[in-house]
Amino acid sequence: MFYLVCLFLLGLVLGLVAVASNPTPYYAALGLVVAAGAGCGVLVGHGGSFLSLVLFLIYLGGMLVVFAYSAALAAEPFPEAWGDRSVVGYVLIYVLGVGLVVQGFWGGWYEGSWVVVDGFKEFFMLRGDTSGVALMYSFGGGLLVLCAWVLLLTLFVVLELTRGLSRGALRAV
Repeated sequence: MFYLVCLFLLGLVLGLVAVASNPTPYYAALGLVVAAGAGCGVLVGHGGSFLSLVLFLIYLGGMLVVFAYSAALAAEPFPEAWGDRSVVGYVLIYVLGVGLVVQGFWGGWYEGSWVVVDGFKEFFMLRGDTSGVALMYSFGGGLLVLCAWVLLLTLFVVLELTRGLSRGALRAV
């Protein structure tokens, strides 16, 4: 299970590098899907199965709508692909930066402390995820309503920015 979580962490870093290094929204959306899926896999490995499902559905359902609008707005006939020199240069710079940061922190980390949720299963009486769901809906209800309101407001802002007939704010570009 430890190796699977490490694979998810590697996928998370590579997905974030793919989002950061590519200026074209088409390929950056693919990197975003990879990063969100790998992040949810890390959460599942550490015991947050319901939280990862909610994160995956809300994040990909809400934020990929924004990517769809931005991809429709920036419709380029020849988008920059993964093999272009500028994109490969950015990827190499980001991977080198992540490698330097990992090398700087490598001596202080101990792999034995990365116990995944199934490591102590005989000592658990219940999953930590179930009590977290109850707390999220009891004490966090106001925050959930606030988050839904912010997502709705974001959708209206994106719709207003990309409105047709050259009346939107970004159509003048």
